[in-house]
Amino acid sequence: MAKKSKKAAKAVNGNDERQLRVDLAAAFRLAAKYDWHEAVANHFSVATSKDGKSFLMNPKWKHFSRIKAKDLLHLNADDKDAMKRPDAPDLTAWSLHGRLHAVLPQARCIIHLHPMYATAIASLADPEIKPIDQNTARFFNRVAFDMDYGGMANSDDEGTRIAHKMGNKQIMMMGNHGVLVCAETVGEAFDTVYYLERACRNLVLAYSTGQKLHVMTDAVAENTAQEWEREREQFLTHFEEQKALLDSEDKSYAK
Repeated sequence: MAKKSKKAAKAVNGNDERQLRVDLAAAFRLAAKYDWHEAVANHFSVATSKDGKSFLMNPKWKHFSRIKAKDLLHLNADDKDAMKRPDAPDLTAWSLHGRLHAVLPQARCIIHLHPMYATAIASLADPEIKPIDQNTARFFNRVAFDMDYGGMANSDDEGTRIAHKMGNKQIMMMGNHGVLVCAETVGEAFDTVYYLERACRNLVLAYSTGQKLHVMTDAVAENTAQEWEREREQFLTHFEEQKALLDSEDKSYAK
């Protein structure tokens, strides 16, 4: 299993586009399986070049549960004619992911979703993920917040604004919108979304009791977050295990 994780890490550096395609297609299928998808909206992308400007992304309006590796568009953030082509991506996808890959070269894999619990927390006046358990503590002081939603992200200016808000963080709670996750590999991005949604589910359930939250001290929360960060190999192995489950059910994503 460790060999597969190293292969995934190698792929994200642009050395194996085929593996990147398979991994990203698997992430779409898993998002549909976990009910994180929303109709034929939302988008994932992964960089294929060192500067991050060349990237793979899902085609316009194709359901996550049907996406295959061969379906993914190969785009370049500097291509001024991308939206004029017959197979042009969704405008909001291009405006957001194109600018993120142009501005944030370290954001190798970018996942944008509207999952139920994370979006609920992002819709609160205070969208902070309070550290009330191990899962929520993973995100302590590691989240960017965008509270300036002004409608669909359908312009380069909006994509650039969001990219600068994201900065060097891996997670953004997008107020009145959803979530954004950036990571070095597809596997790590998937694992981050997986735990982000579970953390927000725990927080929503805790809020729903109407009782006062038992929030960790900053010191305990920070220590816990650092312990999570030392588990990077686990994040990648988690994704490989998820792909193995997909393989046992339907291998068509890898075509």
